[in-house]
Amino acid sequence: MRGLLIRFVVSFLALGFTAAIVRGIDIRGEDVLVRTLALGAAALVYGILNAVVRPVLVLLTLPITILTLGLFLLVLNGLLLWLTSAVVEGFHVASFGAALVGTLLMTVISMVLNALIRDPWERRRHSR
Repeated sequence: MRGLLIRFVVSFLALGFTAAIVRGIDIRGEDVLVRTLALGAAALVYGILNAVVRPVLVLLTLPITILTLGLFLLVLNGLLLWLTSAVVEGFHVASFGAALVGTLLMTVISMVLNALIRDPWERRRHSR
């Protein structure tokens, strides 16, 4: 349970930083609370889409992914971020290009945050 909470917080922060940096990705709302809730909903929906829809899409597009040496996975991640903006009110991705740049940046930010904040259970598991 703690691991899921840590992953949600990392996704929340990565999505927030990405929205602040990338033009075309916006968190909209009249006050801070509404924007924070929209960001949390977007992080939750994006996580669910990555856990449920992404494996199916990866399986269906496996030949293209192999042909492009895995680069097509970036396209899939961009599509999932774009789909997230269609589902969550208050989270807006203006174009596919913004979604693609956003997923690249989110990946880098998530990697850095995961390296800084590691679950103690993972530390014990990797030290063996």
